[in-house]
Amino acid sequence: MSLLQSSCRVAFAALLHDLGKFHERTGLPVNGDLDALTTLYRYSHAAHTGGMWDIVEKFAPDLLRGDVSPFSGRTSGADITDSMANAAAAHHKPDTLLQWIIATADRAASGFERTKFDEYNADAEGETPQHKNRFQARMVSLFEQIKINSQAPAGQFKHAYPLRALGPEAIFPDKRAAIEPNENKTAQAEYAALWEQFLQALKSIPKSHRNNWPLWLDHFDSAWLTFTQAIPSATNRGVIPDVSLYDHSKAVAALAAALWRWHEESSNTGSDALAKLRNPERPDWDEQKLLLIQGDFFGIQNFIFAQGAQTQKHAHKLLRGRSFQVALLAEMAALKLLETLQLPSTSQIINAAGKFLIVAPNTQSAHEAVAICRHSFDQWCLRHTYGEIGVGIAATPASCNDLISKRFKALTQRLFAELDIAKHRRFDLCGDTAAVRTVSFADGPCGYHGRYPADRAAEGEKPASCALSRDQITIGEALTKHARLLVVRQADSFKKPLDLDYFGYRLIFVNEADASGHYGKLAEQGELVRAWDFDLPDKNGTCFHGYARRFINSYVPVFDNFDQQLSDKYGRWEDEAGFDHKHPIKTLHHIACENRRLQENGKWLGEIALVTLKGDIDNLGALFQNGLDEPTFARWASLSRQVNAFFALWLPWYCAYGENGRFRNTYTVFAGGDDFFLIGSWESTLELASAMRKAFARYVVRDDITFSLGAAMTQPKVPARQLAVAAETGLHNAKQHDGKDAVSLWDVTVGWAEWQALMEKRRDALEQLINEAGGLSTGFIYNLLLLSDQAERDDPKRNDRRPEDALWRSRLAYRCARLPKNQQMVGKALARECGEALKQYRGAYRLPVSVLLYRQRQ
Repeated sequence: MSLLQSSCRVAFAALLHDLGKFHERTGLPVNGDLDALTTLYRYSHAAHTGGMWDIVEKFAPDLLRGDVSPFSGRTSGADITDSMANAAAAHHKPDTLLQWIIATADRAASGFERTKFDEYNADAEGETPQHKNRFQARMVSLFEQIKINSQAPAGQFKHAYPLRALGPEAIFPDKRAAIEPNENKTAQAEYAALWEQFLQALKSIPKSHRNNWPLWLDHFDSAWLTFTQAIPSATNRGVIPDVSLYDHSKAVAALAAALWRWHEESSNTGSDALAKLRNPERPDWDEQKLLLIQGDFFGIQNFIFAQGAQTQKHAHKLLRGRSFQVALLAEMAALKLLETLQLPSTSQIINAAGKFLIVAPNTQSAHEAVAICRHSFDQWCLRHTYGEIGVGIAATPASCNDLISKRFKALTQRLFAELDIAKHRRFDLCGDTAAVRTVSFADGPCGYHGRYPADRAAEGEKPASCALSRDQITIGEALTKHARLLVVRQADSFKKPLDLDYFGYRLIFVNEADASGHYGKLAEQGELVRAWDFDLPDKNGTCFHGYARRFINSYVPVFDNFDQQLSDKYGRWEDEAGFDHKHPIKTLHHIACENRRLQENGKWLGEIALVTLKGDIDNLGALFQNGLDEPTFARWASLSRQVNAFFALWLPWYCAYGENGRFRNTYTVFAGGDDFFLIGSWESTLELASAMRKAFARYVVRDDITFSLGAAMTQPKVPARQLAVAAETGLHNAKQHDGKDAVSLWDVTVGWAEWQALMEKRRDALEQLINEAGGLSTGFIYNLLLLSDQAERDDPKRNDRRPEDALWRSRLAYRCARLPKNQQMVGKALARECGEALKQYRGAYRLPVSVLLYRQRQ
């Protein structure tokens, strides 16, 4: 018996234990006798799970014939009552060990104590606290319930999510009154449409992948996410419908697989084990059957923004290649752990921005697997990055009782603390890891990195290089040409893989045309480990295309026909090194020209510059550890997924398609977890910052969950490392602002409310007056900057205040009065507008003034 295959089956049964909640709410008839099924499984939704199982079964690996262990099948000769369908559907009325394991995982994922679960189980099909039944209720926002500084937010449960498939816009909540139907017919029609989309999506999973359980289950997991991410998992009376069916069922699948493996590997599968699971007192809920394995990459920023290269050629490809490579390494590390542990992808609860969480059994073999992988990761990172990056791995034993709401907070604090310890024990240098390594620079240093030794000598115009840098260039090119990534055990002849193996796997980028042929055979042969779709959602936001999705995409600006018609806009930058005419990806030099404006005289006006944005959510650790009154395993996983979705799903898509392409000249260097790093044309990127802040407030449905941002304006030839340092400095300044929730640019740090007022209202007002005047001299605008500096110093609280700084008002009046006669009326309005703005914002008025100044640069 293959433990991995069997673990996949247990996980799949647990993942679909609430399939009936989805189908029942469609109002469509169930297959079979509903009354008989309800008697068998206790509740209507469980009856629908049992009745509709065979519909999903048509698209899955064979669930009844051959080896279907640990369940019984038609040819096993065992009692068919212990089939996979029964194990899934009987979670409210369990009898066998497998049924009890899934039922236990269901209760633990929800954080239920004994009495609380009994109340829930007695009313599993009631109404929500707002008296919406299971058809009409929509999932409310978790963010709305988070406490800030121990204070509950006002107006809880006013927002909910539309019942739609996963997409960049579908993840945003709306007013409940606008999206919750008031009668069943409309509510059921929405579910029926979603159900039909789900079934159509299952048809798109390649048939050739069905005989490979781990591969197929990974695809199915993405389909299940896509169509259940907005379905509330619980709508009975007294339970807040704030966790999606996906997040709940994914947590149940992870826990069930770990619990079954613990029982299986410890030979705890007999009548005694079953008696303990059945016992209402739960005598084994304090037994540490679970092992929570966390991973976190360190050194990411230094790795992405490496300095010391001999050449700037391929700089933009290296930048996006390194960013993608970091996300890829996190995926490969998690995959290595899963395969070594013999667990399916559903056991990986969190994976965002280099961090992941895997639920494993707390067994000797699991601890050994962690040790093997930790050593493997250390050796790979030392061999290929010389310790610049590494993976911190922490393994924390836990019991089911640790997951109930009263104890879960303590568990999360323990998880955070143990991961922090693991990150500081880099490479186990006090253990058996060699602290000093001998390396050869026979071919000199890598020309693209500067510090790593090359393993390939220079050839013509190509500098000496190392395999890591060559892979980064290949990845940077592939991101604009291909949509899928294959993970294989051995390099295959039909496509050239990346140069390096990644923790023992070979990686191949492919396009959709390759899907119909060769790598279907790889799947059937067991050589294909994973096939990931990393492409952006399309313009309509469609995410699922038959393959497991990984949100490790990045948006890369490319030339279109309109750009090519205006090619003279790019001037002397047009033929910069690194431009690929076959695949016209915009270089940073091209992007820096995008905010230039064509004048009537045929000349282009505006600064040639980039703006880099670096930001992250304020106080995220506190939000996760203390924000929810009753945290549960499923809520915690849900909150993590939703935070990641804004940056990893919505933001790259918004850059590509949002606002009719207004922000399409932005590189999303990285975006995921709770942070982002963007590079784009200077003015539109500043506007993007404002748009992101507004969208984030809409996403979290409140103003007190915030992010801070550092912005830096530079010339396009500035090395990436300097861009990162400048943006990081800005972010540090923003975080020092009172209450954070701030943005820093040009040595000015303001809260977001001030930023919006200055960069929209005040900028537009000043621009309108300048236009009414028929234009103002550059000298006049420069003078406004000087007056801003004086107004900044004219503050009684400052020690360096000088008497002459108080003259800014009279100097402003004098400058406005000196305007030509035909501008006198505008001059009075200018004096009034600028005077009010300088008085209110003082030195921060430099922000809108600088924007207008840079617009006029020749």
